[in-house]
Amino acid sequence: MRTSLTALLATGKPIIADGAMGTMLMSLGLGQGRAPELWNVEQPDKVRIVYRGYIDAGSQIILTNTFGGVRYRLEMHGLGERVHELNKAAAELARLEADRVPQPVVVAGSMGPTGQMLQPYGLLAEEDAVAAFEAQARALIEGGVDVLWIETMSDLGEVRAAVTGARRADPAFPLVTTMTFDTNGRTMMGVTPEQAIAELSGYGVVALGGNCGKGPDELQEVIRKMHAINPEAVLIAKANAGLPRLIEGALIYDATPEVMAEFALKLRADGATIIGACCGSTPDHIRAIAAALRG
Repeated sequence: MRTSLTALLATGKPIIADGAMGTMLMSLGLGQGRAPELWNVEQPDKVRIVYRGYIDAGSQIILTNTFGGVRYRLEMHGLGERVHELNKAAAELARLEADRVPQPVVVAGSMGPTGQMLQPYGLLAEEDAVAAFEAQARALIEGGVDVLWIETMSDLGEVRAAVTGARRADPAFPLVTTMTFDTNGRTMMGVTPEQAIAELSGYGVVALGGNCGKGPDELQEVIRKMHAINPEAVLIAKANAGLPRLIEGALIYDATPEVMAEFALKLRADGATIIGACCGSTPDHIRAIAAALRG
C-alpha cells in the first residue's frame, strides 16, 4: 500500500528499513563485478524477489536497486547512456511490490556516490556531479519512488551536490541522506558525526544518519553523537551485518540476525528512528530486527 515517510513517522513508532541489496542479488546469481542495476531490465523477477523478501520480513521502507545508478558509476560498466532506463525500471519494480501488499510500504530511490572525487581533491566538478544526480533523481521520481535516499556518502561536498541535483529534479520532493563513518569514527573524507548532522540538518531533509561501515557497534556511537547534537532529528541507522570474512571464496558477515536485533534495540534507545541493515544482511536479519523493535 502506498504511503509517505511523513505518514510513517507520524505513528511515533520505530520504522523498519530493509537490508542489503547486493548481497541478495549475488545469492541469486549476480556475477562479481557486474552492474546490479542491469538486472532491473535483464532479471526483473529476481530484483522483485529481493524487494518482496524484505517487505515480507517486515520492512516498511525498501530501497531501489540503484545504488550505483548515477551516470559516473554506470559508465564503469559501459552503461552511461542508460541512466534513465535503469533507474526508472528499478523504481517501477519496487513500486509493484510495495503496492501489492495491504500494509504501508515506502519506496526509496537509492542514490549512492559517484565513485569519483570532487574538486579540489579530484577531477569531478561539482556542477557535473549535480547534473548527474539530477538525471538519476528525475528517473527515480518518474518510476514512482516516494522519497529520494542519498546514501553511503563520505564527502559533504558530494552530499551537497546530490541534494542540489535532487532539488533541481523536484524542489519539493522529500529527501533523506546518510553517510558512512568507517574510518576511526569519521568518514573516509574525515567528516565527524557532529559535522555531518550540523550540515545535513540545514538541507531540509526528512531524516539523516549513517549506514554501512564496520558494523552496528560502530554505528551506535555515530547515532549517540548525532542525537546529542540534535535530539529532534529523525535518525537513520543501517549498519553492515558485522565484518566480512572470506570463507571458501565467499564473503560471510559475522553478525547474526540475533546480534543485529540486539543492536537494533540499542540503536533505538540511543535515538535512531529508522533502523535497518546494510551489507551482508538478509531478510532474516530484518525479520529479527522487526520482531525486536515491535516487542
